[in-house]
Amino acid sequence: MSDTTGPSRPLRETIGRYGIWSIGLRSEDAARKGELAEAAAELEELGYGAVWLGGNSTARNAAPLIEATRRIVVATSIQSVWQQDAADSAAEFTALEAAHPGRFVLGLGVSHGPRVQQYRRPYSTMVDYLDRLDELGRSGKGGVPAGRRVLAALGPKMLELARDRAAGAIPYLVTPDHTARAREILGGATLLAPEFKVVLETDPARARAVARDCLAPYLELPNYTDNFLRLGFTDSDVTGGGSDRLIDAVVAWGEDSRIRERIEAFHTAGADHVALQVITDGPRDALPREQWRRLASLLA
Repeated sequence: MSDTTGPSRPLRETIGRYGIWSIGLRSEDAARKGELAEAAAELEELGYGAVWLGGNSTARNAAPLIEATRRIVVATSIQSVWQQDAADSAAEFTALEAAHPGRFVLGLGVSHGPRVQQYRRPYSTMVDYLDRLDELGRSGKGGVPAGRRVLAALGPKMLELARDRAAGAIPYLVTPDHTARAREILGGATLLAPEFKVVLETDPARARAVARDCLAPYLELPNYTDNFLRLGFTDSDVTGGGSDRLIDAVVAWGEDSRIRERIEAFHTAGADHVALQVITDGPRDALPREQWRRLASLLA
């Protein structure tokens, strides 16, 4: 495939208003290679501007999808700074950029204490990682330019870092209220691309059951629960699988018009782009292609 997305355009212009967040599209199962390529090509044709790869992904996971498409941006959401050193990240970025200019974005995050054995000083570790990427760039050994990296930022300090040292922020599991607060910190020129979950189901009980099953592991992670508390939720909202109030705040469900309204609330609050994660009652790494088509239709 030939590329039609150039590296000179600002990221916020390149990726448009909507993207798809997926853990399934990062699969390293060789037997799924054709399925993943076909799905990525269809997402591009449906008009999505970006694919956000979940599950601690890297440039290696992005490369096959970029090769199978012509213009859609593929980004990591996120690559943990604990997973590989900055030199390896820079080398992978440089190789992919040479082959497909402007098509890959490195999304970085500090992950979570319960999931990382060596977890310590997360903010300082992120600063050191960005410093190293910049040093590599200055030395002519690759690097990753600030305009081609984004940070998984939730709290004020990390949002400020995303503003000062990256193209922007990709907050995960947030609300429009968080987006409004993030926009105040980021200012008007920095990309803000929150992730938002969607269940294409109108029955409240079924929709909330699917949503609650998806959210369960996140409610064991202090980075997310602390952020919810900053947003005005209570301890009772973030325990017992999550209250209906919390579920309804972080997951869109219902009639198409209601889902569209919930997504647009992020844009109204200041988002440039929304990374939409469709969740179903199937395997988490499945590719819900029928639902992606329906979502594209209701957003058109």
